[in-house]
Amino acid sequence: MGLREFFKSMVVTIKLARKPTRHEFLMAIRITLIGIAAIGGITFIIKFLALVIQGM
Repeated sequence: MGLREFFKSMVVTIKLARKPTRHEFLMAIRITLIGIAAIGGITFIIKFLALVIQGM
């Protein structure tokens, strides 16, 4: 893929891009927050189990 083809694909991508609707934006925020909470919860459980196994 040459530089010219790369820029052509960039132009096509930019032409197809659009601003998300309010509903799409809120859904993306909701999914992101759920993912962060899930990772934090799993981390908390692993850390808690490690402390219990080690006997504090």
